[in-house]
Amino acid sequence: MRKIALPLIFLLSSFTIVLAQKNEITLQDIWSGGFRTQGMDVLRSMKDGKQYTVLNFDRNPQRSSIDKYDYKTLEKVETIVSSSDNVPFFTSYEFSKDESKMLLATAIEPIFRRSRLGIYYVYDIGSKSTKKISENKIQEPELSPDGSKVAYAFENNLYLMDLVSGETKQITQDGVYGRIINGITDWVYEEEFSFVQAFEWNSNGTKIAFIRFDETNVPQFSMDVYGTDLYPSQYEFKYPKAGEENAKVSLHLYDIATGELSNIDLGEAYYIPRIQWMNDPDYLSVQTINRHQNHLTLHKVNANDNSVAVLLEEKDEAYVDIHDNLTFLADDGFIWTSEKDGYNHLYLYNQDGGLANQITQGPWEVTNYYGYDRKNDRVYYQSVENGSINRDVYSISISGKNKRRLSTKEGTNSADFSADYTYYINTFSNAETPYEFTLNRAKDGKKLKNIKDNTSLLAKLGDYEMVPKEFSTITINGNELNMWTLKPADFDPSKKYPLLLYQYSGPGSQQVANRWMGSNDYWHQMLASQGVIVACVDGRGTGFKGRDFKKSTYLNLVKYETEDQIAVAKELSALPYIDEERTGIWGWSFGGHMSTNSLLKGNDVFEMAIAVAPVTSWRFYDTIYTERFLRTPQENPGGYDNESPFNYPELLKGDYLLVHGSGDDNVHLQNTMRMAEALIQADKQFEWAIYPDKNHGIYGGNTRKHLYRKMTDFVIEKLRDRPKKPAQLLKQPIKG
Repeated sequence: MRKIALPLIFLLSSFTIVLAQKNEITLQDIWSGGFRTQGMDVLRSMKDGKQYTVLNFDRNPQRSSIDKYDYKTLEKVETIVSSSDNVPFFTSYEFSKDESKMLLATAIEPIFRRSRLGIYYVYDIGSKSTKKISENKIQEPELSPDGSKVAYAFENNLYLMDLVSGETKQITQDGVYGRIINGITDWVYEEEFSFVQAFEWNSNGTKIAFIRFDETNVPQFSMDVYGTDLYPSQYEFKYPKAGEENAKVSLHLYDIATGELSNIDLGEAYYIPRIQWMNDPDYLSVQTINRHQNHLTLHKVNANDNSVAVLLEEKDEAYVDIHDNLTFLADDGFIWTSEKDGYNHLYLYNQDGGLANQITQGPWEVTNYYGYDRKNDRVYYQSVENGSINRDVYSISISGKNKRRLSTKEGTNSADFSADYTYYINTFSNAETPYEFTLNRAKDGKKLKNIKDNTSLLAKLGDYEMVPKEFSTITINGNELNMWTLKPADFDPSKKYPLLLYQYSGPGSQQVANRWMGSNDYWHQMLASQGVIVACVDGRGTGFKGRDFKKSTYLNLVKYETEDQIAVAKELSALPYIDEERTGIWGWSFGGHMSTNSLLKGNDVFEMAIAVAPVTSWRFYDTIYTERFLRTPQENPGGYDNESPFNYPELLKGDYLLVHGSGDDNVHLQNTMRMAEALIQADKQFEWAIYPDKNHGIYGGNTRKHLYRKMTDFVIEKLRDRPKKPAQLLKQPIKG
């Protein structure tokens, strides 16, 4: 194993171990919110580029306000609106394009991962008056550019409210639950294409484009809801599993003046993952992609005659990722990201879709695109040029010359630019520094002022036993993989320690990153303080190391990822301070599939595993995600079944904890029930827990603390305190 030279920040760690007695982190510390970081919520630049707004709120007591600040001085200019008797407590806001009005979201009720119902108000900034849009809980309201109207969805139909007259008009009439949805995505689009609002105003407010979903023939899934009533109820929704029928989608335009609805003929469009109006209000861009998701087309729709032209096409032998990195320039050219040269980079196209030039290039990935400052000819973006575990902010001319690194600290940097690109607010963290917010000059990245940091949290953590993450690489199956390790504070290389691997391993994901801690990191710190070495390795298929590395698992999802984790465990177990008879692995969702497979297929390496909300057969998961990486079960049955752990339960030798929420709309409880039944019929003992009515996140009330207590006890009993077996007993199977 070859170690990367650690940067100075790790040598001068704020977590430097001292002899003084420190507190050990507890589950109560983690889940009480005591380690929560301070941030800048819903930060938005005003159009003039001189000021910005932030949502400030307190949930207990419930108070919220939208405050305006000056970029140059960072002083608060005014409170635009605050919750009061006339304005209920709100948790999000959005300006109209002309900044004359705002949408305020109240009484929010989650549906799935991204979708919400809520009571919404329009706040008129000039008159300081408030108007409720509807007495009903609605979805995804959006103000027209001039703030005179608001479009929204209710019960699968689109509506339009005139804020001047107060009149509300129903745009579509055919919306029916479980059959037709207008302007809001179905379950699988929301989850896998990452958007809910499927309608958009054009730039002058004369037309609305929207996607219609016909999910009549999509198979229906049902879940028992136990609740508190005498009899359980059932929740039913359309969920297309791999190989099954998807919703039929179509694109439509609504003319505000005439009330006319029209259809756009996109040919053989299977999925419509993005729509976006261009700068010209008469032209709409539409992205379509085939079922295999390896042929994407960017269309240009003329909203006057509904004609369609092709701007560009992206093809890949594996799949094409959907992204939001599309910006139309004033001259009707556009900037787009693509993996066509093997790494994700920025490209400039002319107004007809011809390639003008590649803006960025090199053996590294662009990870975010922030925009183009035409006045100073600077394209702003984030990338991993300084190592795949780091993120930095850069600028470059549109010709691809005069590149400048704007961020200076090593770790994870992201930027939020003022509308005129004079300033940006940089958010920085690394594995040992919680979030810092600074005001920076866009032209050269110079820090002008500190805005906010989390030094108080860092001071609080100084009273706890914390150890630094050791970042390194490890060569596995011919690939140099990123790794981090946590060792106990009193680590003694002459002793033997148990090893717990943590991973997720999903396509394009990343767990080994130089950024501030999340809840799992605190839990790993707690385990380290109790004598467990915790490590994480991003294997083949994970992200930010180029197209070939990410797509190497295509058609064989979980196969190579499992091989990598087994090989990692073998390699680390050879270290003198690792006890090879106490090796465990855990993960959630995709990571739960991985930990299960690793325990079974690596039964001579792993002694225990925890799987939370795992997929156990890709046949049970949704079309868009699964078919992107495996194609359909009909085309690739081996890719689905060869890595399905309930097809080989007899391989279980170690200790296994299986956990799921019964209300998981994403990875259904069916996965765990089938795994449990297979283990039972194979006469294999295991432990499991089902959390009633909890979704894929398994949270709410005391749930998370209860779950992590169960996992902690399992790690301590089955891994840390696992008795060493006499060699002669290893050959004696238990009878009966």
